[in-house]
Amino acid sequence: MGARLVLVDTNVILEAHRTGSWRALRGGHRLETVEDCVIETQTGAQNRRPEQRIEEAALRGDFRAIHAVGAVDRANAVLSHPSIAFLDAGEQALWCHALTRTDVWVLCGPDKASLRLGLALGLGGRLIALETLLDEVGHRPVIALRRNYTIAWHRETLASLSTETKRV
Repeated sequence: MGARLVLVDTNVILEAHRTGSWRALRGGHRLETVEDCVIETQTGAQNRRPEQRIEEAALRGDFRAIHAVGAVDRANAVLSHPSIAFLDAGEQALWCHALTRTDVWVLCGPDKASLRLGLALGLGGRLIALETLLDEVGHRPVIALRRNYTIAWHRETLASLSTETKRV
């Protein structure tokens, strides 16, 4: 499979760095994100151990594109899909951006609210686990991924959220 266009949220950036998988991820896929997510990677950086800090300039250079999401785009997205308003800032901006795209993309982010939104929008097939992306490039992290970044958790959670959505 060729390199995917992957929209990544803050949590994925942090986890890929924590596990030493960032280089493989950015080398094997075309990564894009939004300004809010890059900013969030720097929040609390002073409280992290030196090896866990992410250099912002280097991070920015690793992305194919970092998109700014303006107030009008946010307002339009919230008017069209009110549940977007309940996402964290980075996830909200990422979805606001994703919904303006006309090309093929997948979104990698382990937050249940984000996954629930993707399912509600009929975009469940575009939601992907970090472990899947790493498997596609033949990378096995030396430090294990946290459970909510694994294929098993992703499948279980999507199945559970799908059932929940059908009951509503």
